[in-house]
Amino acid sequence: MMYKIISCLLAVAFLLSCKSKTDETKQYLKLPVLTVDTCTAITVKDYIGTIEGKVNVEIRSQVEGTLQEIYVDEGQYVEEGQKLFKIDPSPYTEELNNQIANENIEKAKLKNAKLEVDRLRPLIENEVIAEVQLEAEMANYEVAQASLARASAAVASAQINLDRTVIEAPVQGYIGMIPKRIGNLVTRDEKTPLTVLSDVSDVYVYFSMSESDYLYFTRNKTIKNDSTRNSLGNILPEATLYLADGVEYQEKGIVDAVSGQVNRSTGSISLRASFPNSSEVMRSGNTGTIQLKESKRGVILVPQESIITIQDRKFVYTIDENDRARMEPIEINGVSEENYIISKGLKPGDKIILTGFHKVEEGILISPKEER
Repeated sequence: MMYKIISCLLAVAFLLSCKSKTDETKQYLKLPVLTVDTCTAITVKDYIGTIEGKVNVEIRSQVEGTLQEIYVDEGQYVEEGQKLFKIDPSPYTEELNNQIANENIEKAKLKNAKLEVDRLRPLIENEVIAEVQLEAEMANYEVAQASLARASAAVASAQINLDRTVIEAPVQGYIGMIPKRIGNLVTRDEKTPLTVLSDVSDVYVYFSMSESDYLYFTRNKTIKNDSTRNSLGNILPEATLYLADGVEYQEKGIVDAVSGQVNRSTGSISLRASFPNSSEVMRSGNTGTIQLKESKRGVILVPQESIITIQDRKFVYTIDENDRARMEPIEINGVSEENYIISKGLKPGDKIILTGFHKVEEGILISPKEER
């Protein structure tokens, strides 16, 4: 009888033990877990930009007339002072000749006025005539001097206009499109220039970034009031340029200018990056993509797949010291490749659940499967 009782007790104890183990196994959920730590994050941001030569000069005529000569061709490289265009000089040559003739007349009048003054001066000294006559002739002499000065200025002006019939390159660079042809009329108030001369030994790339991106790059950094190349270059990261074909340009650039205000309609701010163009691959009007890389040390990175979004808030599931899942709110401050940069909500050593959130509830026991 005693044997049967002991056997029954052992059987009950065995069944209770199996049930306890089964229940305990069911309570734990085995999921991949990551222990977060600080590291260095590399953020990459791309911006569409337009390329312009550092010097772009619109070539316009300062005189009117018929285009007589075109000394250059589109796309040609020219040196400073090289002849570009010639306007028919005939009317300006005639104008110069007329003004020279007027100047000669005024010179003769001045000479006559001086002779008259010289003739009257001894008569005044000998009291032959009244002094008032000499004063009148002196006034005529001064009028003649002023008239000659005006005529000389007209000659100089006519000479300037004649010289302007030959248009020379104010800087070195490449000739743009030439819309005019020989025989076309050229005026001073035309909207379209004769051509555009571009010096592309160095180029500017103009691009815009959002206000939030600008604050991201410059937060906790000070830009000097002069906004010099060096001060901005020390604050904003080195610029990489990808040309229109997607190929990376071999030389790096530097952001050396920033707009003084944010565009209210777009919420963006304009910047300018400078690049050397020694190989002269780039031309004014090209497009490209500016890439800025920022290195941040001592930040916490978590995979994007581990983030839960509820309305406009972000959460992760952490595992506390009792192996229970807890939903924690976090704040994100950028993206680094496939990871988010966490600015608030996590600390080194915290464990977060990577995947399988549809199985997780607040307080559930987790059996961690460490990923790294």
